[in-house]
Amino acid sequence: MKALVLFSGGVDSSTCLAMAVKKYGAENVIALSIFYGQKHDKEISAADAVAEFYKTEHIKLDLSLIFDFSSCSLLSHSQEEIPHESYAEQLEKSNGSPVSTYVPFRNGLFISAAASVAISKGCGVILYGAHADDSAGNAYPDCSAEFNKAMNEAVRLGSGEQVRIEAPFVGMTKAQVVKTGLELGVPYELTWSCYEGGEKPCGVCGTCRDRIAAFEANGAKDPLIG
Repeated sequence: MKALVLFSGGVDSSTCLAMAVKKYGAENVIALSIFYGQKHDKEISAADAVAEFYKTEHIKLDLSLIFDFSSCSLLSHSQEEIPHESYAEQLEKSNGSPVSTYVPFRNGLFISAAASVAISKGCGVILYGAHADDSAGNAYPDCSAEFNKAMNEAVRLGSGEQVRIEAPFVGMTKAQVVKTGLELGVPYELTWSCYEGGEKPCGVCGTCRDRIAAFEANGAKDPLIG
């Protein structure tokens, strides 16, 4: 069995990659990174480093044109500022809508692209790192268990039952993801999660806050924060 991992170079996808390598062997794992027009390329550089660490094949796609019509604050053409608040604080202001760092249907698009690559490359499973904290409160609706179930069925049918989707963390918190990664020895010092593209993580955007808290919950320090 060959596996394809949707791979951003962050905590969740790097943990996913480590699990896939352990289960299937590095020679049977493909990491797929997608550029979507984000404001910096730090996560792509991190993806390169982690894929090199695990010695997996690493494919990159550019799907940025699809998001030209979005004002999502993560995108390079957007005039919106990246919020320096927790997701809970952002949701209080959004009236139940996804947060401003939600890239429209990104996981749906990425999974569809991954399915095409997986079929072409002979992979029977696609793994991605969605977890329960991201879907909480509708912050990122394309990280929910319901979304995963629906996409899995669509990919199964659309691939002629050649490919299935696995989201091993969809029922887990980010702290539990980090716990799994620490046990696997994931090189978190090579990863990047921050929405900003500075020399060091900003420490105050939503994903930085969640990442730091996840390490602290495991009695550890984020190696990028120290």
